[in-house]
Amino acid sequence: MMTLRKLYTLKRLILATVLFVWLQPGAALPLTGLYSQQIAVSNEGDSERERAVTAALAAVIVKVTGEQRWLENPVIESAIANALSYVEGISFESKPVELPIEDNSVGNDPANAAFYTVEQRYINVDFAASLIDELLAKADIPVWDSNRPSVLLWMVLQNAAGERSFLTGDGRPDIVQVIQDFAEQRGLPIIFPVLDFEDRRNLSVDTAWIQDEEAINNASQRYDADSILSGRLHFTDSGELIGVWKFIFQDETEVFDDVDEDLQAYLYKPLDRITNRLAGYFAIVPETSNQQIVRLRVDGIKNLSAYSALLSYVQSLGLVENVTAAELDGERIELQLGLFGDSRQLFEQIALDRDLRPIQDSSANPPSLLHYRWTR
Repeated sequence: MMTLRKLYTLKRLILATVLFVWLQPGAALPLTGLYSQQIAVSNEGDSERERAVTAALAAVIVKVTGEQRWLENPVIESAIANALSYVEGISFESKPVELPIEDNSVGNDPANAAFYTVEQRYINVDFAASLIDELLAKADIPVWDSNRPSVLLWMVLQNAAGERSFLTGDGRPDIVQVIQDFAEQRGLPIIFPVLDFEDRRNLSVDTAWIQDEEAINNASQRYDADSILSGRLHFTDSGELIGVWKFIFQDETEVFDDVDEDLQAYLYKPLDRITNRLAGYFAIVPETSNQQIVRLRVDGIKNLSAYSALLSYVQSLGLVENVTAAELDGERIELQLGLFGDSRQLFEQIALDRDLRPIQDSSANPPSLLHYRWTR
């Protein structure tokens, strides 16, 4: 049997650190850089390099697992204290960054603030994926596969005068930047609607503000997202941020609210909440002694090329330890899969890709035989 450490190594895929997009319907998300991290530095000295590498390893652990809580695991704490041992490569680069000029915003609106440009030095740290994988296996930490569910985010803002508008990149770049930073830190694919004529016809600002679930679901169908987060944010005269959030995932709805005075702290709370839920739902818990066998029946395998593509796809799934061809009948093939996990997790993981379409509904109580059609 394949060892758990080999499983982590062989199933390693690349996940993007840039996962925030204003997405046209049907567009794909680029995924790269799961085991790499860029950190700003003040110089290239040994002390500053060691500090940055330590911070980079902590950031990579959060991206790979999807949850910050694992940084408190004693095994992970020990590894972070010895972060240089996990480094595969280091490079430096400089990039221009824009910083706001204090007390120079028009009407106290951050969107109108003036900026100045400075050169910032960065260190790029590439970690040895095999060593990180072994570390997580040793700590028995669930790993969130690189194929992650997308989150479609509708957001309406209301100023102190009661004027409402959808969040756009041009209107409030400060809010966009905060959300982008979170998406990069946690490896969460966040999709924003394009807000074209069709979007605005299907979902008005006022309807989005009251968070009409039926209207939000209908407007979201064109994006084929895996989950939906709708939020409304009110900026009060006193400087408070008051909002309500609705998260729709797996036909379940969760509503929560919050109040804060700091924009980043306010936005990070709901994003952290839904990321933890998604990571907890999809993360693979290593179970070396309790392998489950599932038969996968796939229709639409018309030639050798399709058969080869199907095998490559199935073998790339993080849950799958081994694959055996069990039966072939015309354009239908049955595969026997050995899983590190269960059939429910496999069903949910396949649902993220759209390469296999279910022929029978296995979402509730998935049977030992899962039946799909190959669509690639």
